[in-house]
Amino acid sequence: MDAAFLPTAALLSLCWFAFIGSITPGPNNIMLAASGVNFGVRASWPQMAGIFIGIVLVTLATGFGLGAVFSAFPVVRDAMRLLGFAYVLWLAWRIAMAGSLGGGDLPHPMTFAMSLSLQPLNLKLWMTSIATVALYVRPGHTALDTVTVTAAFAFTNLPCMFVWAGFGAMLREALKVPGRVRLFNLGMAAALVASVVPLLRA
Repeated sequence: MDAAFLPTAALLSLCWFAFIGSITPGPNNIMLAASGVNFGVRASWPQMAGIFIGIVLVTLATGFGLGAVFSAFPVVRDAMRLLGFAYVLWLAWRIAMAGSLGGGDLPHPMTFAMSLSLQPLNLKLWMTSIATVALYVRPGHTALDTVTVTAAFAFTNLPCMFVWAGFGAMLREALKVPGRVRLFNLGMAAALVASVVPLLRA
């Protein structure tokens, strides 16, 4: 009889998978780095909260059936991918046009609501969630395993968000010259777009 909880080896594998998925560059992490540079870590907390709640909702939705909808109706998945890519392009434009710390088209940090609204359109998050559910949610244990996977990803992602926002904040002094921060923001905008291009082909 299968154990109620994931075996220890599977849990360790899940945590490592969640860490790699959380620490590697993607839309959320790149935007957190840009926020750290422009506004600092503390001002980026609402953005982090939106990401955290978004991860929980997307992973739960995937585990409880939305992933199956994407598989059965590829047109729904394709539509969300294109919408998500368009949203990322818009965000990249806003970042690229910010010419000074806390200025330009980034007059204030991303709000909780805006950060949360981005998550259903986050290509990396959906791809990672679908892969995780396929790997770690066992038949007959859907509810418990989905909750386990969701908790692992959400709480593993917390320190990773601080790493990326903190990385940006460490660069604030060096980037106080408007020309330097413009170059940084242009680089972050380009990296943001580059982070989702491979997912369009997946």
